[in-house]
Amino acid sequence: MNKLRKGDQVIVLTGRDKGKRGTVTSRVDEDHVVVEGVNVVKKHVKPNPMKGTTGGVIDKTMPIHQSNVAIWNPATGKADRVGVKLLADRTKVRVFKSSGDEIKA
Repeated sequence: MNKLRKGDQVIVLTGRDKGKRGTVTSRVDEDHVVVEGVNVVKKHVKPNPMKGTTGGVIDKTMPIHQSNVAIWNPATGKADRVGVKLLADRTKVRVFKSSGDEIKA
């Protein structure tokens, strides 16, 4: 079970974007996530008349390792860790480690 999913509010723990908050827009692979507004780089793009695209410099959001982000707990206003709890009907749910509250996905 992935502890970070698409749509989760996260905060960056390390790197040049430390302290920024954003939403997970996608998972690239098992270890990397793309967070909205975090790890934005400039990419130089060549024009392609066959596709009708113009050239220039664009901003592109790059993936960040999931160990460098933590889920945002709105109740405490801080970063938190994610745990997995087994319910009575044998389904797994994600919970905040500090409070034990279920994470609304």
